[in-house]
Amino acid sequence: MTTPVELHHVIDGELVDSIDGRRFDSVNPTTQEVWATAPRGATADADRAVTAARRAFDDGPWPRMSPDERSAALHRLADLIVEHGDELARLDTVDMGKPFTQARAKDIPRSAQNFRFFADYARLAENESYPVATSHHMYTRYEPVGVTAAISPWNFPLMLATWKVAPALAFGNTVILKPAEQTPASCARLGELGIEAGLPPGVFNVLHGFGPGEAGEGLTTHAGVDLVTFTGESNTGRAIQKAVAPTLKRVSFEMGGKGANVVFADADLDKAVDWSIQAIFTNAGQVCLAGSRLYVQRPVYDEFLARFVERAESMRLGDPLDPATEIGPLASEEHWRKVTSYLDIAESEGAKILCGGQADGWWVKPTVLVNVDQEMRVCREEIFGPVVTVIPFDTEEEAVRLANDTPYGLNAMLFTENVRRAHRVAAALQAGTVWVNCFFIRDLRSPFGGFKQSGIGREGGKYSREFFTEPKAIIIEI
Repeated sequence: MTTPVELHHVIDGELVDSIDGRRFDSVNPTTQEVWATAPRGATADADRAVTAARRAFDDGPWPRMSPDERSAALHRLADLIVEHGDELARLDTVDMGKPFTQARAKDIPRSAQNFRFFADYARLAENESYPVATSHHMYTRYEPVGVTAAISPWNFPLMLATWKVAPALAFGNTVILKPAEQTPASCARLGELGIEAGLPPGVFNVLHGFGPGEAGEGLTTHAGVDLVTFTGESNTGRAIQKAVAPTLKRVSFEMGGKGANVVFADADLDKAVDWSIQAIFTNAGQVCLAGSRLYVQRPVYDEFLARFVERAESMRLGDPLDPATEIGPLASEEHWRKVTSYLDIAESEGAKILCGGQADGWWVKPTVLVNVDQEMRVCREEIFGPVVTVIPFDTEEEAVRLANDTPYGLNAMLFTENVRRAHRVAAALQAGTVWVNCFFIRDLRSPFGGFKQSGIGREGGKYSREFFTEPKAIIIEI
């Protein structure tokens, strides 16, 4: 066994270990061996990171730079992400089992684009000027809020971290990124690249560790942190909301999902099957936007299901470093146990497994469940794995009712060739994003977030500016 790679915090422009010297293991889900160790941040380390970020915001140049100057620095960081694309993609693959081809082709370009988009958006965004009848001039400024705690998930380690870090920095804030403890590697490397890109000390910090009583709680309860952006599981979001309440921090939460995917009888079935396969089995189903509840109109139910199952059974499981692999292992043993437990729950509730199930190691085969009703746990709870329920429906009204019958509301999909139905149903679905005849198409200007228990607030374009800045009205007598 090779010696594990040693990762570090990035605090105040330096690579450092935890004050108490503790470390934790990162396990390669493919080999189930420890491949890296990271410093285990405690509340004292959180305080050290906040102190650095606070100093950089209160006294440093970053918030006082022009948008053009900050933009240039963030474009340099984007260039470095592209330059180190193979390395960063491999880190995510080894850390959480994501197929390398997917990480390299999708996650790395999007990570770089997050920095480029917000670097340019902040530089080009307009302020308002209001005509006043009296002899006054009134206009607005959008000023950075302060120190941002960005808490990112393990399923898209680099890409979703950059989705938080990029706008925070672009609008002049300083940042402490706490990546998920399951996947610290690519975020640690991102912190190093930030130093190489010339970001001033304390502007971008990376703090590793766990949540309750340790690094995560140390950030969310710290009086020196001004806002918290979090992507992850809904129960964790509830805990963070309680933690930030005494200091009235601003929060943006993108949490769990149980996306509905509605296929009408007039849909193009070839496209519907293709997109539906991607919607649930990409990244082994470890996607908050996964179309995990599939509703198919009864006239095409049998044909669609037969095609869908055939495609699911043909997907290749294997080593995520193998270019031919479509389904890698689940990210951790704990998560594998959670997902496989739902297979037992499904059968105990009376559902039928048409295909899929448990495989060797930490893999789960693409799994299709039928004989499911709305009250079953497999239809109501977020499994976060390659498991989909399929239910027939008769009318448009029934489809909308079934799709909305969930505590979540992050996203939904519908497939139809009827343009009137497309607009009508999209308007009726209670979800932050609705895809029609497609999936996972994003424009970074558009709002991203969820209804109900799927989140608080929106990010993207002007919505990110609203969160990461303080609007100020200035009135001058002329």
